[in-house]
Amino acid sequence: MTRQFISSGSTFETQIGYSRAVVVGDWVFVSGTTGYDYSTMTLPDGIAPQTAQAFANISAALAQAGSSLDEVVRVTYMLSDAADFEQCWPATRAAFASARPAATMIQTGLSEPAMKIEIEVTALKGSAA
Repeated sequence: MTRQFISSGSTFETQIGYSRAVVVGDWVFVSGTTGYDYSTMTLPDGIAPQTAQAFANISAALAQAGSSLDEVVRVTYMLSDAADFEQCWPATRAAFASARPAATMIQTGLSEPAMKIEIEVTALKGSAA
C-alpha cells in the first residue's frame, strides 16, 4: 500500500521528521495539531480560539487527503490544563456534530507554555453518509 504525505508547510515537519497527515489506503492519520495559525504565523490567546484554529488546521489537512471532519472516527484532545476542557466544547460540538468520534482527553505538557491544546484525529475516507 502506498503512503501519501500531507504537509501544512510548517518547518517543524522537516526539522522533526513528521507529516501533518499520512494517508494509507482509506485511512487518514492526522498528527497532533495545535491552534497555531499558519496564515498569520501566530498562536491565538486562550483555549477556545486555539481549539477552533486547530480544527481549521485539521480540516485543511483532511481536505488535502480527500476526507473531512465528518469522517473522523477517533480523536484525542491533549490539554495543558484539564480544567479548560469545557471551554472547548462549543468547537468540538461544531466540528463533530455528524461524526461523533470515539474520544479521549489527556492532560499533558505541550511544547510551548502558550499552547493550550493539541488535537490528533484518525479518519476513514468514504465513510460519511
